Order: sequence, then C-alpha cells, then structure tokens
Amino acid sequence: MNDLLNVSSSPHVRGKATTRSIMYDVLIALLPATAFSVYRFGLYPLAIVLVSMLAAVLTEYLYEKGTKRRVTIADGSAAVTGLLLALNLPSTIPLWIPVLGSVFAILVVKQLFGGIGQNFMNPALAARCFLLISFTGRMTTFSVDSVTGATPLAVLKSGGQVDIVSMLIGNTGGTIGEISTIAVLVGAVYLLARKVISWLIPVSYIGTFVVCLVLFGGHGLDVNFILGHLCGGGLMLGAWFMATDYVTTPITKNGKIVFGVLIGVLTCVFRLFGGSAGGVSYAIILGNLCVPLIEKVTMPKAFGWEGKQS
Repeated sequence: MNDLLNVSSSPHVRGKATTRSIMYDVLIALLPATAFSVYRFGLYPLAIVLVSMLAAVLTEYLYEKGTKRRVTIADGSAAVTGLLLALNLPSTIPLWIPVLGSVFAILVVKQLFGGIGQNFMNPALAARCFLLISFTGRMTTFSVDSVTGATPLAVLKSGGQVDIVSMLIGNTGGTIGEISTIAVLVGAVYLLARKVISWLIPVSYIGTFVVCLVLFGGHGLDVNFILGHLCGGGLMLGAWFMATDYVTTPITKNGKIVFGVLIGVLTCVFRLFGGSAGGVSYAIILGNLCVPLIEKVTMPKAFGWEGKQS
C-alpha cells in the first residue's frame, strides 16, 4: 500500500531532518575522502579544501548581505558546495582556481537563480565543468608522489590494464576526492545509514553504467576493465554524493530510477566515445537539466477524475 501513496508539495508528513542536519551529515560523510587525500598528498590538498569552502561561504554571505536577504550560511549548503568542488580538483591546482570555481558555483549557479532549492543544476559540478572548459590543462594534470602520469581511466582507454587494489586504496592519480574508492564508500554507507540519501539513484546509475560498459565497451565481462571504470574518474563520488543532490534530482521513485539510468548511459557514452576519459560531471549536469521532464512523466496521477464544469 505504501507504494501507492506518493505525497508531495504540502508537508503532510513532517520529519526531524532539516537542511542544516542533512548538510552536516554530508560534510561528515566526506571526511574519510578528505582525510585520505591529506594523508596521500600532504597538507596542500587541505589548503585547497579550506580555501574552496571559505570562498563559497564568503560569497554566499556577501551576496545575501548585499541584496538584504536572510543570510543562510549556517545551513551548511555553501560549505558542502565548496568541499565537493575541492574534492573534484587535482591535488596540485593553484589556490586561485578553487576560489574562482566556488564564486561561480555560489553566485552564478545558486544565488542568481534564487538560492538553495532553486538552482537547476548541481553548483559544484557546474563549477567543475566551468573550470574544465576554462583551464583544461591545469584541471587534467594529476600527479602521484610528485610524478605526473596517466590516470587509470586514460590507461584503460588506451587498452592497458590497471591495478584495482591501488584504485580501491588510493595509490593512483586523480582528483582529491576520487582516488580512494574505499574512503568514498565509507561515506556513502554513513549517508545510507542516516537515511540522508536513497539507494535508488546510485544503484540504477552504477548498474546501467556496467550494463552499457559490458555491451559496448568491447571487453565483455573483463573484470579489470569494469572495476577500473567503476573505481576511476570520480564515478563513485558522483554516484553517491552528487547524483543524489535533493534539489537537482527527481522527487518521484520512478523518476529517480529513470534519472539514474539516464546518467549511467550518458557516462558510458562520454567515456567510450568521447574525447576524454571521464564524463561523470557532464552526465550528471545533463541529467539535472532533464529533471523537470522526468518528473512530469513519472509524477503519479491523483485518484479519481476531473468532473465537467457546469
């Protein structure tokens, strides 16, 4: 019977969760990935994280103060945006780049569209795409132990093999938050246990991506190829932390599944047939743009029927 009852709009059922509690849970869940990056790369990634978060919070504060709106920095949403952006950056990026990205995320993508709950795409991912387009060289240069080399996805794209254990632990090249799959999954388990996120989008996303990879990847059921793609390119970080963003994902159960399937297909297309080895950010952003249509199609119909006007 529960599956037949879909309540939206009016808050007929109230829970204890607030925007602030949800955002602080996300911050806690991202601590393992953040802490591991500091252990792996040293203190500089911590500086990137702090600068990015500070720039995001300060931008929100100054904009809301300047426009005489209620200051909302205490809800933690700006801090989450700054942290997610930082975790999607290389560990050697100049500090002015996360500052620019955070200002773009908060000012252009979030506040100019009405603030929290009104943005039409994930601010952190939008900022990352903006930075990728603007500073491609700096955003795609990764190093491990001060040695610059190809990322695991680049190796897979060229037909090579990758060390899955190293990717699980985090002994590979990549962005600050994506290198350790285990650290990301620890945070994901925390969010699931706290019921902050639903498993529908991540599971449908990852499942669809694997199916497409098997069908069109040219390697069949090659375990190294599949796991390499799952553990690399920020797919796990995107699936559990950014594809599940409340504001930019469907509210309906079927809509969440459709959204996960869509971004899974897009990610596979970008990775297999696109010019770069990644694709997660662009896939989720395009999925965000399709959310109004997905909700329109999957919104459950009300019981009964409309009578004729007399």
